[in-house]
Amino acid sequence: MQHLYDIDVRVPMRDGVALAANVWRPVEGKAPALLVRLPYGKDVIWGVGHALMPDLQALLEAGYALVVQDCRGTHRSEGEFVPHMADRNDGEDTVAWITDQPWSDGTVGMYGGSYLGMVQWETAVTGVPGLKAIAPAVTSIDNYEAPWYSAGGALSLSLVTMWNAIMYAADAQRSLAAGEDTASQLQQLGQAVLSPEVLNDVLPTAEVPVLAAYGKWWDDWMAHPSHDGYWDAMELTPELKNVTVPALNIGGWYDLYIGQTLRTYTAARRQAGTAQAREGQRLIIGPWDHGPAADGVYRDRSFGPLAGARLMGLSGLHVKFFDRWLRGDTTALDGVAPVKIFVMGIDQWRDEQEWPLPDTRWTDFHLTSTGRANTADGDGVLTTEAPTGAGHETYLYDPRRPVPSAGGASMPTTPGFCGPVDQRTVAGRDDVLCFATPVLEEAVEVTGPVSLQLFVSSSAVDTDFTAKLVDVFPDGKAINLCDGILRTRYRGGLASEELMEPGTVYEITIDMTATSNVFLPGHRIRVDVSSSNFPRYDRNTNTGGVIAHEGEEQMIPAINHIHHGPNHLSRLVLPIIDRKDQA
Repeated sequence: MQHLYDIDVRVPMRDGVALAANVWRPVEGKAPALLVRLPYGKDVIWGVGHALMPDLQALLEAGYALVVQDCRGTHRSEGEFVPHMADRNDGEDTVAWITDQPWSDGTVGMYGGSYLGMVQWETAVTGVPGLKAIAPAVTSIDNYEAPWYSAGGALSLSLVTMWNAIMYAADAQRSLAAGEDTASQLQQLGQAVLSPEVLNDVLPTAEVPVLAAYGKWWDDWMAHPSHDGYWDAMELTPELKNVTVPALNIGGWYDLYIGQTLRTYTAARRQAGTAQAREGQRLIIGPWDHGPAADGVYRDRSFGPLAGARLMGLSGLHVKFFDRWLRGDTTALDGVAPVKIFVMGIDQWRDEQEWPLPDTRWTDFHLTSTGRANTADGDGVLTTEAPTGAGHETYLYDPRRPVPSAGGASMPTTPGFCGPVDQRTVAGRDDVLCFATPVLEEAVEVTGPVSLQLFVSSSAVDTDFTAKLVDVFPDGKAINLCDGILRTRYRGGLASEELMEPGTVYEITIDMTATSNVFLPGHRIRVDVSSSNFPRYDRNTNTGGVIAHEGEEQMIPAINHIHHGPNHLSRLVLPIIDRKDQA
């Protein structure tokens, strides 16, 4: 099929604002259309590329029209950009505009990752006629729990500072081009974009000069640290009942949205508004982070040649998915399993029928020690046998000396900051508790959601507890798999705060998201516990006050305790899969 390419087509919205779109349309006849909406610039994204997005040429060769649109108030589109605020109406209006074009056959699909995935769900919940399928990658339908805060209530500091610097810089550049005097702001923001890590050290967080001075939504995010009505208005989970389209959900084990990707898939399977939408949900999870490469290659761990999104055929899977739902080809997905996951450890792709896996055996691994579990050289033990003796571990959490982030589901801003990273340096700190199994004699597969149940007490009225699942190799290399954090004021839920009574023991649950990994013979399973993961998350000042408005002078150390024993069964809950045919 031959296409014409139209640049900066003006698409009218219901309020009179016009959004700019680049359009690839057929020279003759009609075609199904694929829509991408983004706030980062429609004119450059194809040159940058992202391995989790299908190849442009493959979509055009498959006979699709393509519409790539700047979100409201970004780049060449009119209006003002405020994250998430206009995407629902604008998405609905754009789909309606596409279906009304003479080159459109009346069917539309959407695809893209991160913010490009958020706008798909915003559009899908409108039920707009013509939208037949979406393919959201590495994204969320709850903007509090991911990306801007965590499922445990801590601010996703490094992401929030970097992303806002980027968006504010683009906004300042746009204003400068319109004749407004934003040159000095643009210079400051441009420097912040080049070195975003310096923003993380500024206290109070809410008053980071280059961001606070620009204001806008930054002030709102800092003013709402709880999952209150401000964030409820953006959460789409209650509106999944209005979704009538299947979704190809794509994520990565080291992606900052992995928890939300999995929760969205399972929620849509239960709550979507039609049987077709519920049964048409698909899930693909690879050994990827939030970066553009998605190749499964990292400094401390490589997952093999087939781990990459391109080599496993992600573009082709997009085409098959859209052929099924936009063209009505009922055979397009024959032989394609509803769930496809990459199992680390054995480094293989595997097809599944459900998530979580139906043969999951939830297993408690109890934390125990003789009181010296500090560092990886301590005596912390993980055991499936319930402990008979009581005890506790103690460490000092000083927010002026936080545990540095080392890998995990973070933005790939600097080497070693995201993905699988050797934990030996971090695990040598005395404020990190390590609990490990004996050396494994047989392979143990862990695939599914992971959590840590802890009995804790503190000298402070509020503090954080972190948890990290680690695969310890025979040579001592310790590779992180998944992790989580809980701000204890939110132990009863994210909507309201409840401070602790110093010295009182509380049971808490840390959501560690999920993983899929086979711990091979000769390896050990380990969980690392501490109270900070900085700058991935902001530091708890331990005062019980509004953390975003507190400086270093308000910070106080906290003496934190992990209790274990028959009356305090602190335990790591792992989803064990017993399949003896695994290596």
